[in-house]
Amino acid sequence: MDRNQATGLILFAAVLLVYSLFFASTPEPQPAEQTEAAQKVFSEEPEEKTSSLEIIEQDSIQDIIAQRQFGAFAAMTKGIEENLILENDKMIITFSTKGAEITKVELKDYKTWDQRPLLILDEKSSELNYVIQTDKGPLSLNQFYFSPTLSTTEIDGDKASVLTFTAQSGNSRISRTYSLREGKYILDKYLEFSGLSGNMTDSNVQILWEDRLLRQEEDIEESRRKTNVNFYLVSGSHDDLSLTSTSDNAEIKEPLKWVSFSQRFFTAALIAGNNFSSGVVQQDTPTDTLSIKNMKANLVLPLDNGKAELSYFFGPNNYNILKRVTEGFENNVDMGYFFVSWVNKYIIVNLFQFLEKYFTNYGVIIILIVLIIKLALFPLTYKSYIGMAKMRVIKPEIDELKEKYGEDPTKMQQEQMKLFGQLGVSPISGCLPMLLQMPFLFAMFFFFPNSIELRQESFLWAHDLSTYDAIVRLPFTIPFYGSHVSLFTLLMTVSQIAYTHFNNQLTAQTGPMKNLGYIMPVVFMFVLNSFPAALSFYYFVSNMVTFGQQALIKLFVDDTKIREKIEEHKKKNVNKKKSKFQQKLEDAMKAAEASKKNK
Repeated sequence: MDRNQATGLILFAAVLLVYSLFFASTPEPQPAEQTEAAQKVFSEEPEEKTSSLEIIEQDSIQDIIAQRQFGAFAAMTKGIEENLILENDKMIITFSTKGAEITKVELKDYKTWDQRPLLILDEKSSELNYVIQTDKGPLSLNQFYFSPTLSTTEIDGDKASVLTFTAQSGNSRISRTYSLREGKYILDKYLEFSGLSGNMTDSNVQILWEDRLLRQEEDIEESRRKTNVNFYLVSGSHDDLSLTSTSDNAEIKEPLKWVSFSQRFFTAALIAGNNFSSGVVQQDTPTDTLSIKNMKANLVLPLDNGKAELSYFFGPNNYNILKRVTEGFENNVDMGYFFVSWVNKYIIVNLFQFLEKYFTNYGVIIILIVLIIKLALFPLTYKSYIGMAKMRVIKPEIDELKEKYGEDPTKMQQEQMKLFGQLGVSPISGCLPMLLQMPFLFAMFFFFPNSIELRQESFLWAHDLSTYDAIVRLPFTIPFYGSHVSLFTLLMTVSQIAYTHFNNQLTAQTGPMKNLGYIMPVVFMFVLNSFPAALSFYYFVSNMVTFGQQALIKLFVDDTKIREKIEEHKKKNVNKKKSKFQQKLEDAMKAAEASKKNK
C-alpha cells in the first residue's frame, strides 16, 4: 500500500467516525420481542458481512495473482471442470474442459486379457501437455478453462462428431477443435490462436506426452519385448527405439511426420498435419509390473499464422488399417527383416484377410494357410526330393571315392566334382529348393507373434492363440525353457524329429549332419516354448504336410528309373570336357591345397 492509499483510507475512517458521533440518530425504544429479534439479527449480521468481504478480498487477490502470472491469459484460468465425450463405433474418447485435453480413450471392440475395458490412454497413467511461450514465460494450455460446443457434420462422405473448445480473454482466443469420424481410429485436431500475437513470443507449440503404458496382455515379458517408440521422418525413413534395451532415447533434429507409442497389439500416436520440426523421445522399462514401459515424447509443432493441424491415432496394430493412416505408419507392425518382410506384406497378410471372410475359426485358417503355401511350393518340394533321391542312388560311387581318396580331402573333392559332372547330379539340387522355401518359414516367425487377429482367439486346448498354450505349470523354472509346458511346441518337436528321421532315410545321411538334424528340433523346443501357440501349431501342421508330401512323392518316384537316367547321362558325358565353372573350382582347390602345404 502506497502513501496516497494510506492517507485516503485514514481520511475515510475519520469521516465515518465523525458521522457516527454527531449525525447518527438514536434508535427509538422497541418492544421486547422485536428487540430480541433485532439483537439476534444484528448478532448474526456482522458475521455474514465479514464472510462476504472475505470472499471479495480472496477473489481480488486471486485476480491480482492471475493477472501477474498469466497476463492476457488471466481470464482463461477461471472456470469449472467438466467431462465431455466423443464416440463412434470404434472408441469412446473423454475430454476435460480444463485444458480441452483428452483424458481417456477406450476401444470398444477389445478387452484386456482379464476382460476389463481396454484403455489405450488414461489420465491416471498418461499426460498430454501443450505448452506455449508467452511474455509471462511458458504456459500450459492445461491451466486454462475452455467452453465446449458439440456438433455433427460430414467429412469426406463420413459422418463426424465435432467438439470445439474455446478459451476467451477479451479479444484473445484459443480454440481446440476435435473431429471423430465413424469407422475410424483417427481423431483429427485443429489448433488456433487469435489476438495473441503480442503475447506469444514463439510461433511454436511444445507438445509434452508422457505415458506409463498399461498392461493389456497376460504375458508381460512378451509385451515388453514388442513395445517401443516408433517415429517417421519427413524425409521418408522410419526409425525406432530398442525393443530389448531397458532404457533408450533419441534426439531428432530434423522434421518428422509422426511419433507412436507402439505396444504389441495396440498403438497410440501423434501425427502432424504438416510436420513436427524436431523432437526428443525416450523409453524406460520399469522394475515393477504396474506398467509395460514408460514413454516420453517432446515434440515441437510449428504454427502457421497461429494455426496448426494434427491427428491422434488410437487403435489396433492391424497392418491393413495402419497402412491407410499415413505414410510409413504400417511400420508399427514388425513384419520381419527385409528378406522375409515381403512374404508377410504381400502374401500372408492378404491371404489371411481373404480367409477371414469365409472362416471364423483361426485354427482352421492356419491349417488352410499351410495347405495353400505347401501347394504353391510343391514344385520346389518335388525338385528337392528328386535331388535327394539322386544323391541316394549314387551313394555307392561316393563311398567308393571315400575309400580310395579318404586320406586326401582335396583329391576327394576333385573326384567328387568330376563324378557329379559325369552323372549329371548336383549336390545342391536337393538343398536349393528347400532354401527358396525358407523365407516363408521365417516370415511366420514374425507374423504370428504380431498378429492381432489371433488375440484372444481359442483353438482346441489353447485359450489364446497369441500366447503360449500351457498345459502344465511347473513349480520351478527351467533355464531357457520357462516354468510351463506348451503342448503345440512339443507336438512340433516330435513331428520335426520324425520328419528328420524320414529325411535321413531318403538321403542316406551319415555323420555329424545326421545328428544335427535331431538336435535342432530340441533347440527350437526351448526357443518356442514361450512363443504364441499359433506359431508352434503352424510349424507342426507344416511338418505333417511336408511329411505327407514326401511320402506321396515316394510312391510315384522309382529309384530304379532314376538310376537308369543317371546311367544314360553318364554315357553321354564320357568324353565331355569340364565346364569353365568346374575347371575354376578345381583350380581353386589346388591353390588352397598348395597354400596349405607351404604353411
